[in-house]
Amino acid sequence: MTKNLRATVTVVLVVIAVLVLALLLARRETAVPDFAGRASGSSAAQQVPGDVLVRSDSHRLSTPSQSQATFVEFLDFECEACRAAFPAVEQLRAEYGDRVTFVARYFPIPSHANAENAAVAVEAAAQQGQFENMYKRMFETQAQWGEQQDSQAHLFREFAGDLGLDLLAYDQAVSDPATLERVRRDRADGETAGVQGTPTFFLDGTRVEPESLDDLRLQLDRAIAR
Repeated sequence: MTKNLRATVTVVLVVIAVLVLALLLARRETAVPDFAGRASGSSAAQQVPGDVLVRSDSHRLSTPSQSQATFVEFLDFECEACRAAFPAVEQLRAEYGDRVTFVARYFPIPSHANAENAAVAVEAAAQQGQFENMYKRMFETQAQWGEQQDSQAHLFREFAGDLGLDLLAYDQAVSDPATLERVRRDRADGETAGVQGTPTFFLDGTRVEPESLDDLRLQLDRAIAR
């Protein structure tokens, strides 16, 4: 092997090693679902204290009069896997919302440039009673603003206007450090619960890793029966 050829091979191997490392790091931050709603690469099931998974101010997407189970999702609005899971979660809410409490918790991934901005926008909307509508809008429009490196806060403000929010109050909430702190408290709870990627689901305090939507239905049925 000539000197030049050895140098070329060395450069190629270094480039391959760097790419492999980058892919592994990316996989740890944002898991890719095996089905719409299961984050692969999660650790084994674990029991987490209820007051870590659901706080008094946690956002509930369903509030049955007699809840028989609690389903918690830690999510990132810029995460493609969360967007893929969104229709499945909506289907489960339609089927089980009268018996199961569905809770959404913020878990913005640091490598997503607008994930935290999106969560702050949703939290600002929540302060005007519009959490669910803004939550849905973020996932429905993710293809429009996701993976952008520049701030999309102006677009999120347009969403707020479309929903009929008081924009002065919205702007004040977005700029209030307490709103960002509220988002980061959710993420801190997720870290305490062992969340590493999104979406991550918990059912009655135990992390669940369903293989399919039907598998998750079965787990919900079992939780309700208990």
